[in-house]
Amino acid sequence: MENVNLIDSYSEFKEFKNIDRETMMHILEDVFGSLIRKKFGTDENCDIIINIDKGDLEVWRNREIVEDDKVEDPNLQISYSDAIAIEPDFEVGEEVSEEVKFSDFGRRAIMALRQNLIARVIELEKDGLYNKYKDRVGSIITGEVYQIWKRETLILDDEGNELVLPKSEQIPSDYFKKGDTIRAVVLKVEMSNNSPAIILSRSTPVFLERLFELEVPEVYDGLITIKRIVREPGERAKVAVESYDDRIDPVGACVGMKGSRIHGIVRELGNENIDVINYTTNTSLYISRSLSPAKITSIKIDEEKKQADVFLNPDQVSLAIGKGGYNIKLAGKLTGYEIDVYRDVQEAESEDVDIEEFADEIEGWILDELKGIGCDTAKSVLELSVEDLTKRTDLEEEMIKEVQSILKAEFE
Repeated sequence: MENVNLIDSYSEFKEFKNIDRETMMHILEDVFGSLIRKKFGTDENCDIIINIDKGDLEVWRNREIVEDDKVEDPNLQISYSDAIAIEPDFEVGEEVSEEVKFSDFGRRAIMALRQNLIARVIELEKDGLYNKYKDRVGSIITGEVYQIWKRETLILDDEGNELVLPKSEQIPSDYFKKGDTIRAVVLKVEMSNNSPAIILSRSTPVFLERLFELEVPEVYDGLITIKRIVREPGERAKVAVESYDDRIDPVGACVGMKGSRIHGIVRELGNENIDVINYTTNTSLYISRSLSPAKITSIKIDEEKKQADVFLNPDQVSLAIGKGGYNIKLAGKLTGYEIDVYRDVQEAESEDVDIEEFADEIEGWILDELKGIGCDTAKSVLELSVEDLTKRTDLEEEMIKEVQSILKAEFE
C-alpha cells in the first residue's frame, strides 16, 4: 500500500480497548468500501484485504476480460488489449485482478477517508466504554491514579480507560499520589458532551457493602444479609446485619477472629470506625443496639412521631453521643428515629461524674486545666469556690462560672 499516512491512521486503532476484532474489521471494510464506491460506482467486484496486526491494507479490483470493442462498463470489464498488457497469458472471459493505488484518489479524498475512519472508531469506542461500565454500576473496580486535581482525581483502569473520582466522593482522609493503586465503586455512568463519564465513589455506603462482600464469604454467599448501612465517611459507620441461619452469628462472622475481617475494611476506609450490629424488628432493642457502644438504662418511644427518648447512666452519655455527635446521628439514620439522650436523674444524684463525661459541652483544654489541679470529677469542681479556682488555674472567672453551671445541671 502506498499511503503510509493512511495506514498509520487506522493501524493505531488495533489496540482499542472496547472494540472487538470483528467489529474493527467491519468498520475498516465499510470506510474503504465507501471510498471505492465513490470512485468506481460499486465495490461489489473489489476485495479488501486487511491485516490489523501488521497494519497492512490491500484493495484488488476484479474485472472480466472482453473483446476490445465489447467494453460496456469499464468498472466491471477490461478490454483484451489492456489485459494482455498486464499479463500476456490472459484470454477473453477470464478475470483480471488489479491492485487499486490509493494515490490515484487524490489527497482530499484520502484526508476525508481518514477523518471518517477516526470518527467511526472513536464513536464506537465511546459506546463500548459506556456499555461496559453501565452494567458495572455498584461494582468495585481497581485503578491507578493518573492525575490529581483540586476537585477530582483521574483514575485509569486496567485497560487504560479514564475514570473520575470527584473530591466529594472521596473519604476526607484520602491522600493519593500519581501511580497509587486504589479501589472504588462505580457510582454512575453519564453521557457528557457526547462522551461517557464514569464516576467513582469511596464515600457511598455501597462501597462499604461491597468491601464486606469481599472480606466476608458469608455475606457474598447470601448467608448473611446486610439490612442497612449508614456512614459518615472517614469517621464512623454502622452496619445492621441479619442471618436466617441460626447457626451463624452474623456479627461475629463479619468481625472475624480477633477482628481479622473487619480490620481490612477499616484500613481501606482510612481507619473509619465500623459498628456491626444485629438487625431486629424490635424497635427498642434495635435503637439500643444502634447506640453501641453505649449501654442504655431505659427508652421511651413515640411511634407516631418516630422519636425515641433514651436514658443512660452519666458515664454512658458521651459514648452514646460519640465524637462529633456521629454515633447518635448515625443511630438515628440507621433506625429511622429521632433520638434524644438524657442522663438518668436518680443515678446522677447518687454518684459523682467524671468531668471527661462533659467533653461534649466543655472544651478539652478547660477540662485539662481542672484535672491539672486534681479536679477530675464534677463534684470536686463544685466543692471549690470561683475565687479558689481562679487562683489555681489559668481560667477566667466568667469561664469558671459557666463550667460550674454546666456541672450543677448534672445534679439538679
